[in-house]
Amino acid sequence: MIDKKQVQRIATLARLKLTDKEVLQYQQDLSQILDYFDILKEVNTESVEPMTHSVRHENVVREDIARPERPDIVQRMMQLLPVAKDGFLKVKAILSFK
Repeated sequence: MIDKKQVQRIATLARLKLTDKEVLQYQQDLSQILDYFDILKEVNTESVEPMTHSVRHENVVREDIARPERPDIVQRMMQLLPVAKDGFLKVKAILSFK
């Protein structure tokens, strides 16, 4: 079981101010957590490969393929813009360099 001094040390590192009642509660809670880890240590994991995720992930990002432009849509969109120049939306400068 974790003693009160260890709980207070952890609380200091976490910048927590605990009452005496909270120290006792954390002492019990942290002891139960560590007891559970002792149970987990008994599990045979020799044949289990280490992994970084609980689920195997594959590249799910679609391939970046250029699609032919549809000039009619682009032209209609450009007409809706308040100010356009050379096929781009012109916006007010947000950074100024001197």
